Amino acid sequence: MKQASFTRLFFTMLKIGLFTFGGGYAMIALLESELILKRGWMTHEEFTDMVAIAESTPGPIAINCATYLGYRLLGVLGSVCATVAVCIPSFVIIYVISLFFDAFLSLTYVAYAFRGIQMCVVYLIGSAGLRMLKHMKKTPLNIVMLCLTVGVMVTLSLFAVSFSTVFYILIGGTVGVAAYLIRSLSDRRKEGKA
Repeated sequence: MKQASFTRLFFTMLKIGLFTFGGGYAMIALLESELILKRGWMTHEEFTDMVAIAESTPGPIAINCATYLGYRLLGVLGSVCATVAVCIPSFVIIYVISLFFDAFLSLTYVAYAFRGIQMCVVYLIGSAGLRMLKHMKKTPLNIVMLCLTVGVMVTLSLFAVSFSTVFYILIGGTVGVAAYLIRSLSDRRKEGKA
């Protein structure tokens, strides 16, 4: 794993905050490219863990990822540096838009730009998901959980049933803890018989 400096961390997170439209999930593809491929600050497995932690904790996923990464690389000051850097572009852009909001929305080119951005966001989210799937450990539990989650999400969407993503996270976490406890008990019993 390569070492990071405050300056490099700040400008990397500033770049990510500036060039990712569509929220945290769209940011995952750029985060993966910057943190794993370009900077070498983490492995694919560590990245998947970071995204899981960021999604499971309260707050926007992008800010949670930045805070986690900054803390992991440079401690408390690193988490502050990364979080501030990822927030600056959004704050500035929203502030400027708020000054000219009505005039901004009436521009035809702005409407067309947002339509184009929406399509890019769908692509970014999909590509990030596929890359994370590619690097996921292919254990029977992971495969079953993935298939069940996708199946339930598609089914509930088709029937227009509202089901919060929080429940997916809680159920997945419960199943993961239960599987760990069962595996630990099984290992202890094997050691006791040996």
